[in-house]
Amino acid sequence: MSSELTPIDKAKFVAAKQASEYVLSGMKVGLGTGSTAEWLVQCLGEMVREEGLKIKGVPTSKRTGLLAHKVGIEVISLSEAKWLDLTIDGTDEYDSDLTLIKGGGGAHLREKVVATASERMIVIADATKKVDTLGAFPLPVEVVPFGLPVTQALIEETLTGIDVLGREVTLRMNGTDPFVTDEGNFILDLHLKRIANPRQLSLVINQIPGVVENGLFIDICDVVIVGHGDGRVTTRDITNDTASVVRFDVLDDDNIFAEIAD
Repeated sequence: MSSELTPIDKAKFVAAKQASEYVLSGMKVGLGTGSTAEWLVQCLGEMVREEGLKIKGVPTSKRTGLLAHKVGIEVISLSEAKWLDLTIDGTDEYDSDLTLIKGGGGAHLREKVVATASERMIVIADATKKVDTLGAFPLPVEVVPFGLPVTQALIEETLTGIDVLGREVTLRMNGTDPFVTDEGNFILDLHLKRIANPRQLSLVINQIPGVVENGLFIDICDVVIVGHGDGRVTTRDITNDTASVVRFDVLDDDNIFAEIAD
């Protein structure tokens, strides 16, 4: 497997591998959506099958739920879990305050609900996701289909009074049709380029009728685990104000990653 991985894939894998060490038997764990989160689900599935790990997973999308079930993780709903020990998810961007932009996979509503129902949220990412200022990645805003043109116009009008660099708003498409979320809603992508005040923007956008939720995650993420193509993994815990580095060495003969102290 390792010889087939690109550097970005390796970075995502080692970040997921490190994050899986936070998961203990008996935990109820929120499982994120996206390519990086899929590595995490695969790692946890391997631990369930080979190490006897016993967890209950709450997926943030139908796609993640199907994968979790496939690899052997017991899947339950958030209503059944009520409260989670941990959520592990990817991100599209994050800054030094661990404020995130999520929703590239169209699941940020469920991801935010699950993350805020958890004792801790861990984000796993490759190094390209770190930015000085949020906004290069379009900000997803989930909206109800009813009155879509009105909601979009209100968002565009609101952006004229916000300190952002761009103000283009586009409807996310899936081929020739609008992209539909697991909740049956649409997504408007805000091409802002630079967000000077994420907290203000989040509050203002969510007050617009028709808006369900935006993709800014503020004061939600506790730990960020960043993988690198050379096998290094950096972990920053904003709650405990700690940082650490480990390295995973690729063993081609076994197709596994062995942890080595850095």
